[in-house]
Amino acid sequence: MNASRPIRSAAELVEAGLVPSERVGDIERVAERYAVAVTPAMAALIDRSDPSDPIGRQFVPDPAELTTLPEERDDPIGDLAHSPVEGIVHRYPDRVLLKAVHVCPVYCRFCFRREMVGPQGLGTLASDAMDRAVAYIAAHPEVWEVILTGGDPLVLSPRRLSELMERLAAIDHVKIVRFHTRVPVVEPDRIDEALIGALKASGKTTYVALHANHPRELTEAARAACARLVDAGVVMISQSVLLKGVNDDPDTLTALMRAFVETRVKPYYLHHPDLAPGTSHFRLSIEEGQRLVAGLRGRISGLCQPTYILDIPGGYGKAAIGANTLRETADGCYAVSDFRGEEHRYPPDA
Repeated sequence: MNASRPIRSAAELVEAGLVPSERVGDIERVAERYAVAVTPAMAALIDRSDPSDPIGRQFVPDPAELTTLPEERDDPIGDLAHSPVEGIVHRYPDRVLLKAVHVCPVYCRFCFRREMVGPQGLGTLASDAMDRAVAYIAAHPEVWEVILTGGDPLVLSPRRLSELMERLAAIDHVKIVRFHTRVPVVEPDRIDEALIGALKASGKTTYVALHANHPRELTEAARAACARLVDAGVVMISQSVLLKGVNDDPDTLTALMRAFVETRVKPYYLHHPDLAPGTSHFRLSIEEGQRLVAGLRGRISGLCQPTYILDIPGGYGKAAIGANTLRETADGCYAVSDFRGEEHRYPPDA
């Protein structure tokens, strides 16, 4: 096995010490269904002695992925229902997703697009499909923001990214270009001068939404990659998924959100896991999630507070589902809960 390239098969997982040899058959069955890739940066973080290691849990296949519950669906957030042309998802009036590529440097075992990404997925947009996608954006003046997602758009070469950004530069009503990526964490060396130049080639305001779920992912190399982006004028925000066995405790969430802020990445969304096939072993209840998020308020700085989000199945968009801290009382006033869970009358009695 070449230690400089991603691990992509059950045999390589065994060779790397990430899976015991007696489980290779089970892992092969998972790999036949869902894409596998673990970059060297992530493989180096996994504690081989801990079968429940939170980094390994995110990237190493598990036979539980072959269990599909009735409520799970291939397209849990309804991308396809809002795709007017190939490569575009137009769910909200002022922004579109542009899915230029459907491959990733790593494949998360909880991915909500796991039926679309990977070598057997939807692939990279062909040139004629890209033409139609860009033409759609140009023809819709309400589109203020274009969000590059996929797959991971930062697997594209700087040349291809520059070409795409220059096409967006010609669309005056597009003011913001956002990239959703794991690359600064899982392949930090890719964040070099050429790639940063490509991200900014449109001349628009550029945001990068970084996906990380555990504080150990924000290594020195990852933080340095983020610093290169921020120092170049790229604004960074975070996206995380609340995952059972990975970050579903107050200490881990606190450390993760603080690590983002220390890295100059503003916490943005904490997603409740989507109903993707074979992901039930990652899901906790909404009530558990609300308790965890409520516990962050008052425990850590307001700079560190993400918005707890549920993507409504079927394509109906995101809903903020954080704990409700306000209730109306019988006399027309309110009871407001503080971060300790204690209620206070508003307005207070005279």
